[in-house]
Amino acid sequence: MKKLITVVVLLVLALAGWWFSGPYLTVHGLATAIEQRDTSRLERYVDFPRVRVSLRAQISDYLVRQAGPGVAESPFGALLYGLGGQLGGAAVDTMITPMGIGALLQGHVLYKRGRNELQGGDAYGATEPAQPLKEARHRFERLDRFVVDVDRGPAEPPLQVVLEPQGLRWRVVDLRNAIPAP
Repeated sequence: MKKLITVVVLLVLALAGWWFSGPYLTVHGLATAIEQRDTSRLERYVDFPRVRVSLRAQISDYLVRQAGPGVAESPFGALLYGLGGQLGGAAVDTMITPMGIGALLQGHVLYKRGRNELQGGDAYGATEPAQPLKEARHRFERLDRFVVDVDRGPAEPPLQVVLEPQGLRWRVVDLRNAIPAP
């Protein structure tokens, strides 16, 4: 009987350790994929369809708040909302893909090279890797939601990268505060 209780306790502890270490392992893998500009590896850690839906909603909300209530009442305003939503959705669909993120990371390399932020000061050397999660803060919001706060400066709220479990792994499912407040 004691052996059975010991096995059950060890199994519960192992399961709890796996559950609570999962988000940290995902954040580490995500940071490594970003630093190495590995878009195929990045795809393992990000649920791109859910992130796109979230960003489309944030863009629509931003457009409505920017335009104000008076614009929505006119037929021309409704047309503008629809057009803005279509253009914003198309931009999100293009950029929030592994290839779109790869293009952003490549743009980061060109930006760093232009600013002469190179490893060892060698003109042909590699650029300093992108490390957006280096100073990030982590916390469990709930047992099934983990949030990574990434500082963007004193004037803006932190970008919140939300992870949730999907099957046996944790993945990024939402980016909060991605669109600035009006």
